[in-house]
Amino acid sequence: MKRTIIVHGGAWNIPRKIQKPCLEGVKRAAELAMNCLLDSNSALDAVEAAVRCMEDNPVFDAGTGSVLNAEGEIELDAAIMDGKTLNAGAVAAVKNIKNPISLAKKVMENSNHILLVGEGANKFAAIHGFENFNGLMVKRELDRWRTLRSKYVGTMKFSEGKETVGAVSMDAFGNIAAATSTGGVPFKPPGRVGDSPLIGCGLYADNKVGGVSATGHGESIMKVVLSKVVCEFLEKRLSAQKAAEEGIRILKRKVNGRGGVIVIDKKGRIGVAYNTPTMVWAYMKEGMIAPESSAISERFIRG
Repeated sequence: MKRTIIVHGGAWNIPRKIQKPCLEGVKRAAELAMNCLLDSNSALDAVEAAVRCMEDNPVFDAGTGSVLNAEGEIELDAAIMDGKTLNAGAVAAVKNIKNPISLAKKVMENSNHILLVGEGANKFAAIHGFENFNGLMVKRELDRWRTLRSKYVGTMKFSEGKETVGAVSMDAFGNIAAATSTGGVPFKPPGRVGDSPLIGCGLYADNKVGGVSATGHGESIMKVVLSKVVCEFLEKRLSAQKAAEEGIRILKRKVNGRGGVIVIDKKGRIGVAYNTPTMVWAYMKEGMIAPESSAISERFIRG
């Protein structure tokens, strides 16, 4: 099998002025993950490396640069899944963690559980050596929060759309892994958790069929269990691209949802589909000199 990595930086109406830094960010993440694949030959290590890279890039809504909730705090969600064993780890509504994807991986490797949330997840982080990190907030998001607070004063409404990140990888042994990370949606109610840390919704990986990472309107993605649905299409022997397209059609048809998916099937083929105005993504296969990326609409699905 050829080592393969595909990453996304969110599916929404990405303004033109930040499309370039978003594209540069996903390309950098794909290249870093490929180097990791070549060094360690581990799909799990590769998706963690890709997502950590995007968590450290303040242009994305994951880790540093994440959006603020209605109370002006940052709560982070992340998950990772191993397609060889179906083991997974996830965290939700954690605070002051620089790289929540690494905490999710630690949950998978060092506990008998899959999902830890809130204070419990932060206590687990402290026990396992994760430092309290106070540098997640950036001025852009503080300004956004102040605007939304004045607009929605006295309500619990929230704004949709930001740059959630994810990755899917295949190593030389055919092992597949998927990962997601997000700060959620701007001005969300405290404690709100979307699709990203939920297995089958924000991500899924199974060596026998493939791997998926989803992004978009979390509540809609959760209703249709989007990533698992795409994997079921792979199990029916649809190509990665066709499975991705059918999954997005179901998202639109059943719940009028908006989002996107990236896919690697068990043969190492990639697929990308979305029904939002834009989606940033990049991929790299073993032997390529540089990643290929796109934020244009050739994979747009109308419904």
